[in-house]
Amino acid sequence: MKILLRIAKEAKKYRVLLIIAMFSTLSVTGLNLAAPMLLRDMIAIVSDGITENGLGRVGTIALMLLGLYLLRVVFRFMASYLAHVAAWNLVHEIRQKVYNTIQSFSMRFFHNKQTGELMTRVVADTDQFELMYAHIIPDMMTNFFTLIGVTTILFVINPQLALLTLIPVPFILLSGWIFTKKVRPKFRLLQKTRGEMNAQLQDNLSGIKEIQAFGQQERASGNFRDKNWHYISTMLKALKTSAVFHPTVEFITALGTVIVVGFGGFMAFHQGLPAADIVAFLLYLALFFAPITGLANLLEAASQALAGAERVIEILDEPENVVDAENAVDIGVAEGGINFESVDFAYIDDVVILNDISFQIKPGMMVAFVGATGVGKSTMTQLISRFYDPTAGRITIDGHDLKSITLNSLRKNVSVVLQDTFLFNGTIAQNIALSSPNASIEEIEAAAKIARIHNDIEAMPDGYQTQVGERGLRLSGGQKQRMAIARAVLCKAPVLILDEATASVDVETEMQIQQAISEIAGTRTIIAIAHRLSTIRNADVIHVFENGRIVQSGNHTELIAQEGVYRRMCKAQDSAVNTEIDEVRK
Repeated sequence: MKILLRIAKEAKKYRVLLIIAMFSTLSVTGLNLAAPMLLRDMIAIVSDGITENGLGRVGTIALMLLGLYLLRVVFRFMASYLAHVAAWNLVHEIRQKVYNTIQSFSMRFFHNKQTGELMTRVVADTDQFELMYAHIIPDMMTNFFTLIGVTTILFVINPQLALLTLIPVPFILLSGWIFTKKVRPKFRLLQKTRGEMNAQLQDNLSGIKEIQAFGQQERASGNFRDKNWHYISTMLKALKTSAVFHPTVEFITALGTVIVVGFGGFMAFHQGLPAADIVAFLLYLALFFAPITGLANLLEAASQALAGAERVIEILDEPENVVDAENAVDIGVAEGGINFESVDFAYIDDVVILNDISFQIKPGMMVAFVGATGVGKSTMTQLISRFYDPTAGRITIDGHDLKSITLNSLRKNVSVVLQDTFLFNGTIAQNIALSSPNASIEEIEAAAKIARIHNDIEAMPDGYQTQVGERGLRLSGGQKQRMAIARAVLCKAPVLILDEATASVDVETEMQIQQAISEIAGTRTIIAIAHRLSTIRNADVIHVFENGRIVQSGNHTELIAQEGVYRRMCKAQDSAVNTEIDEVRK
């Protein structure tokens, strides 16, 4: 009931359509109840011996039936179509709401979530609202009022026979209650396994290049086969329960017909029950047991729909970790000064990633973070963009605590170039303009020139209208990185974060990227993370990380003169470069 009330709350916007649809449903029910009464009158006229006057009455009944059936067509159309209009509009709204909710979550939410499973919640689970509103609720209403109406009419025709007809009902209700208790958890599990199967499929398709490269097609196929079979076996277990329930209900309702036929014949013989009443009783009996028989289908559909609705509501009710404060402000265009004040951070409780980090970045400075993999460098940049909140301390931009700024305002002031650049399936121009959708082609080209990618684009068959393919598969790694820099340049954010922007490119492309960075240096605050120390030697300040702490700070000249982590890293990289040169000479 809690879930149904929550669903009803979501559907308030479409209540007028639903009310009209329900009224039409009730009208169809009333017309269905009226038809057997007219047939009963015709049978009574015929059984008494038809006369000329009686023939006229039969004609009138025929016209009334024609009108009744025409009205039923109109009301059935309104009931079905308007319910579907309301239901699919609700699905559209709920699906968008679920997507927007997922999109608003911090990165912490996605740590243990798979894309395919979330896609199932957004697409398949939200579809269950249509099943609920366009089918289950109207059918339940129709069945309920049909039962009430038919029961009333049966008692009017013959109370004794009506009472006998009700004998199977308690047994049907009991079996329905047992069925619901058993099948609903199975449908909940079914939705979960469907999400797992979709997640495996999404993983396999996303990693198809790696699967083929390492000859793992058989293993990948086996992983999908396991998830596929788990889903099918779960489905079969749910259907097995339904397969027991359906024929059980049909048998119990059939007993009701047996009772009416047996006792009706007995009463006709001993009490002179009119044939017209027996025929009417049998006609209404079909109307009486049809909704009860349909109870099996309704309970199965309702269990499936509620299982999907539960999974949707779980997403909608999921608490958000990173949200705007109640009095959050829009700071407009920032100058770009950033302070870390005794910042701690942990992804998992008691597993500290950053410990007591403090530093200051003045507007227009270029600051670099270096250190071994896993010491927290990228985490720092994600805290600046507020994908996470620190577990202790605070971070400010131009003196404003990040928590006091609206997320939209903050992220307009920070642009990020990641090591693994994600490009959407579309044109080069569209991907560069992701940060500024209203940018002109002239502005896009200017940003591309700064990023040293303009000439590459011009050499492509369709220039800036060239399709990049899914995830940018048609471009090289260096081209994607420079497009990401163009994207960051175009948005003109005062803070630019370069997270390993040159880690996976060749030396020539690295030089081009360095030239692009040099051109924008001084015009905005630049925060760079790099393993290749040659790319950050011109930084104003270099912070060296070790075990989640800053252990050295200074410019390249100052740090190379000190004994410590930075000097060892430089020597190790110089040695590796010299070894590589020697190998080439050999």
